[in-house]
Amino acid sequence: MATKRYYATGRRKTAIARVWMQEGTGEFIVNKRKFDDYFQLGTVKQQVNRPLDVTDKRGKLDFMVNVRGGGVSGQAGAIKHGISRALVEYDESLKQTLRKSGFLTRDARIKERKKYGQPGARKRFQYSKR
Repeated sequence: MATKRYYATGRRKTAIARVWMQEGTGEFIVNKRKFDDYFQLGTVKQQVNRPLDVTDKRGKLDFMVNVRGGGVSGQAGAIKHGISRALVEYDESLKQTLRKSGFLTRDARIKERKKYGQPGARKRFQYSKR
């Protein structure tokens, strides 16, 4: 019999990560590539694995992730959020630990829109007195 799969969606800035999780040996696939091939920076890898380290589930679960939009850091944040939500689906008792670490809170900060009559969101055109 196949093991049960758990699904969760994670978001950060403009990145959206769809995370499927099941019990296994710690295999991690992101966009049909191995985790280490997809993410090169150690700090980004560490950020993605933080929910697994906090809950002590590293190497016990398999992940298959589809992520799109944003940049490397935004995608890593989206995956982290998705993994945290999938862990809560898997085991409700982990919710308190993940909530305390701040992994279940959606970081709502996004780029502010450019306003008309000025070059950017907040920057003004240079003032000339004469």
